[in-house]
Amino acid sequence: MNVRVKLFWDSDAAVWVATSEDLPSMTLESGSFDALIERVKYTLPELLELSDIKTDYCDLSFISERRDRVLISG
Repeated sequence: MNVRVKLFWDSDAAVWVATSEDLPSMTLESGSFDALIERVKYTLPELLELSDIKTDYCDLSFISERRDRVLISG
């Protein structure tokens, strides 16, 4: 099974967030990008079970996005 995970920075909460259209039950967050990836891998079996998906392995693709705003004063 292939699962695409979108990782994005929530500047209001100051955390990275993970969501997936392949696993709608996934909404995870962490203050660290690397810790969030590990959290996704750790919780994946439970998320698959909640979605009633049975599989022996899962290929994960992580897509990340971070946007910032910089004030430029002249």
